[in-house]
Amino acid sequence: MTGPPDGDAAPTPRAGLAERQAELVAALVAGGAPPAGFAPGPLAATRAALLRKRAGEVARQWPLLAAGLGAGWSTTFADWAARRPTAGSLRDGWDLARTLRDQQALPPMAAEELAVREARLRYDGRGTPRPRRTPAVGRAGGAVAVQIAGRVRLLRPAPRVSTVAGDAVPDAAGSELWISD
Repeated sequence: MTGPPDGDAAPTPRAGLAERQAELVAALVAGGAPPAGFAPGPLAATRAALLRKRAGEVARQWPLLAAGLGAGWSTTFADWAARRPTAGSLRDGWDLARTLRDQQALPPMAAEELAVREARLRYDGRGTPRPRRTPAVGRAGGAVAVQIAGRVRLLRPAPRVSTVAGDAVPDAAGSELWISD
């Protein structure tokens, strides 16, 4: 018999280890409190390294999102992901893009990337994205993509906002074409 004779279940050393491991994982990837007995400096450095690695994986799945945010990509992603456990790089990027869209902060090329994904795949924010079988339209930040018979076309690109007056020319779709001398 492994437990006490009176039937009360005493915690085993393994159960204590599993709890401590869960606390450590939560502290590293989900914004949990640092577990007792861990130095905060190395724990913070490990957490930052894991966020950088995760940002790189998401950037590979969502290259236009990362490029659209430019130098602010790492900071934006780290701020967003700090309290969220990973759902995989495709879903993390999708959730971040939707969050930025809702905040009106999604860059135009990322809006186009999101619109194409929304037209190609069905994703409810919880489960695994699945290919669409019926015609679908994806919209994000002014971009419109349509999927028919498995082919996706971007019908309207996202509008580009000029940063300096007179440095961009609107095209027929309402986007701005950058003209360099």
